[in-house]
Amino acid sequence: MKKSGILNAELNAALSRLGHGDLVVVADCGLPVPRGVPVVDLAVVHGVPGFRDVVDALLGDAVFESCTAAVESVGTVAGDWISDRFPGHATVPHAELKARCADARVFVRTGEATSYANVLLTCGVPF
Repeated sequence: MKKSGILNAELNAALSRLGHGDLVVVADCGLPVPRGVPVVDLAVVHGVPGFRDVVDALLGDAVFESCTAAVESVGTVAGDWISDRFPGHATVPHAELKARCADARVFVRTGEATSYANVLLTCGVPF
């Protein structure tokens, strides 16, 4: 039994396989999953688990060097939280963000039901 950190076995396994530069998608429950991208579906009901909780858990377990969100998120509840958590993050049009999801090593689907609560996280290294 793990003492702390992420307890979901499937998510732990996916994180263990990541390397520098790999892309991780953390998405609300509505973002389409591209064919062929492995999915860790954490969604139970709308809002559970929330986007913020999942991102915070990931930040506690892995190193990310950058974050990209949809430009449409700017000024929304989700966008404000993303800006607080990732100051200076990159933004791209939502359509481009969805297209870039096809390059992800893992797609983490949350139960979040807030528009534009989606990020692309690029893995860094702890040294």
